[in-house]
Amino acid sequence: MKTLPQVTEARYVSGYRIELVFNTGLRKTVDFSRWLDGPVFEPLRNRSEFRKFFVAGGTVCWPNGADIAPETLFAVRGVSERVA
Repeated sequence: MKTLPQVTEARYVSGYRIELVFNTGLRKTVDFSRWLDGPVFEPLRNRSEFRKFFVAGGTVCWPNGADIAPETLFAVRGVSERVA
């Protein structure tokens, strides 16, 4: 049975970039700016709000209820990627 990817750690890098560590051992830096449109994500354009992210339920979340599916984060090309 294939393991579904989940985010286990997240660290702010710069701008709208977050370094993610997955339960598969993959570590990548993802630029989240592509998702900062619409009523839920637009408030995160304010970098102080963006930096309030946390890991819950295997993905990156924000206090306003925004989150992105871990499968999406796993599949998207990162700015940098490596297996830990």
